[in-house]
Amino acid sequence: MSDSSDACFHCGLPIEQAVLQRSVIQGHNRNFCCSGCMLVCQAIHESGLDGFYDKLKNNDALAPPPDIDKNLEQYDLNDVQAEFVTTQDNPQHKISETTLLVEGIHCAACVWLIEHGLADLNGVLTANVNMAHHRLQLRWNRDQVLLSAVLKRLAQIGYKAVPYNQEAAEGVAAKRHKALLYRMAFAGFGVMNIMWISIALFAGATSASAIDPEHKHFFHWISLLIATPVLVYSGWPIIRSGIRGLINGQLSMDLPVAIGALATYAYSVWITLSGSGEVYFDTVVTFLFIILVGRYLEGISRRNASSATNRLMELQPRSALRLLDGETELVSVRALRLVDQVLVRPGDKIPVDGRVIEGHSDISEAMLTGESQPVVKNVDDRVVAGTVNGQGALVVQVEQLGKDTALAKIIHMVESAQGSKAPIQCLADRIVPWFVATTIGLATVSFFFWLRQDFDTALLAATSVLIITCPCAFGLATPMGIAVSVGHGSKHGLLIKNGAAIEALANITHVVFDKTGTLTEGQLSVSALHINPAQALSEEKILALVAAAESRSEHHIARAIVSYAKQQGSDLNSVQVETFQSIPGLGLEVVVDGHKLLVGNRALLEQQQLSLPSALLDIQNRVQADGGVAVLVAINGQVAALIAVQDQIRAEASSLVAELRQRGIGLTLLTGDSQAAANKVASELGGMAVIAEVLPQHKGQVIAELQAKGERVVMIGDGVNDAPALARADVGIAMGGGTDVSMDCADFVLMDNALQRVLFGIDLSHQTLRIIRQNIKLSLGYNLVLVPLAMAAMLTPVFAAIAMPLSSLAVIGNALRIRRLCRPNN
Repeated sequence: MSDSSDACFHCGLPIEQAVLQRSVIQGHNRNFCCSGCMLVCQAIHESGLDGFYDKLKNNDALAPPPDIDKNLEQYDLNDVQAEFVTTQDNPQHKISETTLLVEGIHCAACVWLIEHGLADLNGVLTANVNMAHHRLQLRWNRDQVLLSAVLKRLAQIGYKAVPYNQEAAEGVAAKRHKALLYRMAFAGFGVMNIMWISIALFAGATSASAIDPEHKHFFHWISLLIATPVLVYSGWPIIRSGIRGLINGQLSMDLPVAIGALATYAYSVWITLSGSGEVYFDTVVTFLFIILVGRYLEGISRRNASSATNRLMELQPRSALRLLDGETELVSVRALRLVDQVLVRPGDKIPVDGRVIEGHSDISEAMLTGESQPVVKNVDDRVVAGTVNGQGALVVQVEQLGKDTALAKIIHMVESAQGSKAPIQCLADRIVPWFVATTIGLATVSFFFWLRQDFDTALLAATSVLIITCPCAFGLATPMGIAVSVGHGSKHGLLIKNGAAIEALANITHVVFDKTGTLTEGQLSVSALHINPAQALSEEKILALVAAAESRSEHHIARAIVSYAKQQGSDLNSVQVETFQSIPGLGLEVVVDGHKLLVGNRALLEQQQLSLPSALLDIQNRVQADGGVAVLVAINGQVAALIAVQDQIRAEASSLVAELRQRGIGLTLLTGDSQAAANKVASELGGMAVIAEVLPQHKGQVIAELQAKGERVVMIGDGVNDAPALARADVGIAMGGGTDVSMDCADFVLMDNALQRVLFGIDLSHQTLRIIRQNIKLSLGYNLVLVPLAMAAMLTPVFAAIAMPLSSLAVIGNALRIRRLCRPNN
C-alpha cells in the first residue's frame, strides 16, 4: 500500500516535491516533508507508540494529560520498559531500576511521603527522591511487584509519575513554571490594590478625625472582595499541600503558612461580618505574594539546572548512514540493529559503539578520555558513540546500542550520582516538622486557656501565636544566606549553581584535581627544539620549513608549532609548500622549497625505515617521561630535529596546592594521562597522591572510594570525562573554559579559570554557614521572646503582623553582611 497524500504523515504540513522523503511504516509507504519527521515517525513506531497517530486523527494529541494515566499497565510491557528500565537477571529474581519524573513534589515532606509510601510496598527495594529535579530513582523486584502497581501507589498519595525523559521533564517544568507565574502575578495585583485600602484604614485610625464607621465597614468589604480570590487562587497550592500533609501524617512548612493565612482570613471575615475590630486581609495577600515570589525564583533555578544537566544526551547522534547493498540510507539510531554496518564520514560523530571493518582515521576521544591527542583507528579497532571522526572515512559494524553504549553508561552514572542522597541535610528541614507541631500546639493551648475568659480574647491570642510564630524568618535563614552568597560569588567570578553545596564545601576534607585543563593550561606549546648535529640545515631554516608544513594542518600540535615559529620570528611566507599529505595517526609528508619533510611520531619514521640517533632517542624518552609529546622531523631522508611539545602548569596552581596543604586538606591528582606525566605534574606542585590512566567510569568510582573512607570530597575538572566524578563528589567545581557538560554537572564554576577562586569559595562557604547559623539563632530567639507574650494575650494580631516581617528583615540584613566579611584575594 502507498500513501499518495500531499501532506506529511507525521506533522500534516504540505510537502514540497524537492524535499520529499519516503519510508515504509508498518507495510505502508508514507510521505514526509523532511528527514526529521521521517526519523521521529520511525522512532515512534519502533517504540510501540504508534497509537500517537490514532490520537492525532481524533485531534486530541495535544490535549492536556489526565490527572492520572488510565493505562498504567502499558508500563509493564517488556517492549515499553526496554526504553527506560535496566534489569539485572539472576537465578533468584529480577531486579529492575528506572528513573521516574514525579509531578507535585514541593518540599521535604513530599520526599518523605513518597519514599515512606513506597517502602511499605512489597517488592520495592529502594526509592530515592531528588527534590531539586523531581525525579525518583526506583529499584524493585519484578517478580514481586509490577511497575504499574508502584505508579498506582504514587497516585493514591497524590503524585503522578511517568518514565523520565528530557522532553517530559522540560514540559512539566514549563507547565509548573507558567502556573506559578500566573498565581504570583494575581497575588501581586491584589497587593497593589489592597494596600490603598489598608493605608486609608490606617490613616483613619491614627488621625485626629477618625474614619466614619460606615466607610470603615465599606473598606472592610472591599478588602474581603480582593483577598478572597487571592486566597482561593494564589494560595490554593499552599493550602492543598498543608491539608495533604495532614492527611498523610506529615507536617510541612506549608502547614503553618496555610494555617496562618486561613486563620488571619477567617478572623478578618468574622470582624467584617460583626462590624467591629480590625481586619488583616492585607496581611494575607502580602504574605501569600512574598511566598510565591520566593517559589517562583526557586523554580527558575531548578528548571535551569534540570535542562542543563541533560546536555550529555546531545553528544549521542540521533541518525546514522546505514549501509545496505552498497547504498547508504539515513536512519534513526534506534532503527539500527546489531551487526548492521554504518558509514562514518570525515568530521561526523560515531553513532554507535562498534568495530571498524573498513578504512582508517584518527578519532578524537576527548569526550571520554580527556586526552586532546586523536587516536588512530584501523580495521578491527573499536570505536565509541559520540567520539568525532577525523579525516578518513570508516565503515563500522554495530556492536552496542542504546543504553549499552559507553556514552549512555556515563550519562546513567551522572544521573545516578545527581539523584543520590546528599550527606548533609538542611537544619531547617529537620526542625520544621517539630516547629510546626509546637506552633499549632501552643496556639491551641492559648485558645482554650483564654476561652474561659471570653471568645474574643481566645481567638486573638491564638491568631497572634499563629501569625507571630509563622516560620518566615526561620525559613529565610538558610535560603537568604545562600542567595547573598551566590550573588557575591558571581560578582567575583565564582558561579554557584547549587546552594546546598555551599554548606558541603565548608566541611570538605579532600580535594581531587583533574590534570589537563585544570592544573595545566590545557593548551599545548613548544617547550624546546632539538637539532641533530649531523644534518646541514640551520635551526632557523628547519623551523621555517616545519612551520610552513604544519600551517596546512588543523591539528592542535600543528597550531602549537606554528605559534612557536611566529614567536621565534620565522617568516612562513618565505618558503613555499609544494605538496602536502596528511597521514592519519602518524603525521605529515610534505615537500617545502624542494625539501621532502616527514613530520610526526616515531611510527612515521619507522615506516620509512628511519632510525633515531641515540642523542635524540634519549631526548624523546625524557620528553615523554615529563608528560610531553615528541614531534620528530626528517628532511630529505635524514632525521633532522625533535620538537618537544608540552602543556604548561597554571601559574596559580602551586600557591593553591600549598594553601590547601597548609589547611590540612588531602590532595589527589586523578587523570586519564600517563603515570609519568601525572607524576611530573604532582612533583612540580610539591607532591600529592596520584591516580593515573583512569577511564571516566572509574573516576566516579575513585570518588566513591574516598567517600567510603569518610572523606568529604571536592572534585575539580573541566572535561566531559570528569562529569561522573563531578556529579559523584560532595562538591563539583568546573573550570569556566571547560566543556558545557562539566559545567552542567558541577556545583561551582570558575568563570575566569582562576584556581585561586577555589580558596575564595571555601572561605565564602565558611562565612555563609556561620551567617546561616546566626540567622537560625536569631529567628529562634525571636520566637522564644515573642511567643510567650502572644500566648499571654499581651500582643494583638496587628503587632504580630508587624513583628513578623521585622524578624525577616533582621535575617536579611544579617545575611547581607556576607558581602563585607568575605572578599577574594586577587
